[in-house]
Amino acid sequence: MHLTVNDTNCHAATTKCRHCDAALTTIFADLGATPVSNDYLREADRNGPESYYPLRAFVCDSCLLVQLEDFRRADDLFREDYAYFSSVSTSWLEHARRYADAMSERFGLSPASTVVEVASNDGYLLQYFRAKKVNVLGIEPCRSVAEYAVREKLIPTRIEFFGEETAKRLVAEGIAADLTAANNVLAHVPDVNDFVSGFREILKPEGVSTFEFPHLLNQIELNQFDTIYHEHFSYLSLLAADKFFSANGLRIFDVETIPTHGGSLRLFVCRQSASWARTESVDEVLGRERAAGLDGQAAYLAFAEKARETKRALLELLIGLKREGKTIAAYGAPAKGNTLLNYCGVGSDFLDFTVDRSPQKQGMYLPGTRLPIKAPEAIDAAKPDYILILPWNIKDEITEQMAHVREWGCKFIVPIPRAQIL
Repeated sequence: MHLTVNDTNCHAATTKCRHCDAALTTIFADLGATPVSNDYLREADRNGPESYYPLRAFVCDSCLLVQLEDFRRADDLFREDYAYFSSVSTSWLEHARRYADAMSERFGLSPASTVVEVASNDGYLLQYFRAKKVNVLGIEPCRSVAEYAVREKLIPTRIEFFGEETAKRLVAEGIAADLTAANNVLAHVPDVNDFVSGFREILKPEGVSTFEFPHLLNQIELNQFDTIYHEHFSYLSLLAADKFFSANGLRIFDVETIPTHGGSLRLFVCRQSASWARTESVDEVLGRERAAGLDGQAAYLAFAEKARETKRALLELLIGLKREGKTIAAYGAPAKGNTLLNYCGVGSDFLDFTVDRSPQKQGMYLPGTRLPIKAPEAIDAAKPDYILILPWNIKDEITEQMAHVREWGCKFIVPIPRAQIL
């Protein structure tokens, strides 16, 4: 049972660009109506109603920012019981460790330096700077993960949303940053102008902010439609980011392409007046985006059909396997997986259950599909014929962790960019 929420009983949908206020008319993707991807259900709620919201993304014809309509406020989405803990992924922890080493060396960080992370989650990143005796501060709106960071990792953490007002208050307290990190959060903020303005305020004159986010170019070219969900307000290209950073007193002086989350960008940003020289990498990535058509409409308009074809391919594969009498379980309970399953209509008629390493998710149920989330050991007990990998961006980590399932002939399925058996 579910409730589809319309404009009469939820936050009114915006028709204006969240950066430049232009009217939004060009649809990038329409994935129907889905529940909020991180609204996992407890046992007591599994037979009750759920609210479904339209999941429709537009591209701004003026500034090229791809974005969702607003039906939920950020404080509705990122609640105190938010269940995503970054430290669950060993490959993500290694990514964080390498980042801390690289930034410490490049920017000469020392015990006299201050690193501030926005959306610091459970302390997964700042623990590595703390180990180097660097001063650290986390800013995290979700109490569940913030308190874990303080309690288990001894990371000082402010439980609040970040923006210009928050930054000014911190500066008034004597906190200014040599380096700020914002990993996979830029897409999560509804007011992008207020958010990036906060970094302008909290940075020291020569301070540097880094931002990591999935690259829209990869999302389009690799059919990664499942990265669209209600917690992601925006989907980012360098073309769009360059516009809104510049409009808010900041400039991008370097960019790196990194493999996380199916292909991401890491931007290096400073105040307009800082001395950091712009590298050739910025123009190289901008050139790639223009060559792919991201400065026009055609590339955006073609994406919807790519999503539909990916859906068809997954359903064809799963239908064929079920008709052969095969059993299928899933691995993971990521937000992207819930978009995938709900858009494709894949539930208990195809999958018996899913497993996840996060104890906070075990015993819960996926939103929409109501599939039970179990501990990974459930795979060994059930011995399915196939495992559908929902967090496909870490498929190598998962296939290594679960390599023993091949002993009974189990095979892995990845759904993106096109469903295939590994």
